[in-house]
Amino acid sequence: MMTSFIVIPARLHSTRLAEKLLLAETGKPLIQHTYESAQKARRPSGIIVATDDKKIVAAVEAFAGTVVMTDPAAASGTDRVAEVAQNLPDVEIIVNVQGDEPDISADAIDTVVELLENNPAAVMATLATPIRRKAQLEDPACVKVVFDHQQRAMYFSRSIIPHARKWDDRLLESEPAHFYQHIGLYAYRRDFLLSLTDLPQSEVEKMESLEQLRVLSHGYTILVGVIQETSIGIDTQEDYDAFVRLQRNR
Repeated sequence: MMTSFIVIPARLHSTRLAEKLLLAETGKPLIQHTYESAQKARRPSGIIVATDDKKIVAAVEAFAGTVVMTDPAAASGTDRVAEVAQNLPDVEIIVNVQGDEPDISADAIDTVVELLENNPAAVMATLATPIRRKAQLEDPACVKVVFDHQQRAMYFSRSIIPHARKWDDRLLESEPAHFYQHIGLYAYRRDFLLSLTDLPQSEVEKMESLEQLRVLSHGYTILVGVIQETSIGIDTQEDYDAFVRLQRNR
C-alpha cells in the first residue's frame, strides 16, 4: 500500500450558488458533509481542506477538521491541491475530492487510490459510471469519457462519445455500458501533480474547458475505474434542496 492523502479544495465563492460550502440547513455546513464522507475511506492516511477564505477556515475548525489557507489567486482547484501537496513530501498519492460532493463514497476514494497503486505507469486516475438516460447523455454538463481495455482514458468530452452512427435506445441498456459519465474524483502521483500546473494548456482543453485533457494531450496516462454509483455535486439551489431532503429522510 502506498501512502495517500486526501485534499479537498474549497473555494468560498461559487457562480451558481453563493457560498454553497457554508450552507447548513441540515445542521452541518456542506463542507463538513464532504469531509466526513471522505474520512470513511480506508486507504488515505489523512485529509485536509485547502481554502481561500477565513470563513471556510472557521467552519472547518468548528467541527475539528484540518484546514489550511492557500493562495486566493490560485487559478483552479488543482492548483490549490498542488500547493498543499508541496508540504506533504512523504505522501506518494494525492486524492482530490471536490468540496461540493457531500455524498462521495469511501469505496470510490479507495478505488481511485488502488488504481495508481496497481499501475505504476499511470500518473493519474479517475472514475466513471454508466450512463443509462439519453437526457443525461446529451447534457453538456455531463462529461463523458471513453477508455480502452486497459482502463486508459482515450478522451473526455461534453459531447456524446462514442457517437453512434445509427441511434437505437437499446444502446443505453447494453452490458457492459457503451456510455460513461466521468466522475470528477482524481488521484495523482504527487510528483506529477507538482509539475501538472506547469504544463501548457492544449487547444482541446481550452475548447472543451476540461483540465484533464491537458494530461492526455501531453501523452500521459489517466486510468479510469468503473463504479456503479454517481456522485452528484451541489451546483444549484435545486441540487442543495434535494440533498437536504435526502438527509432528512435518512
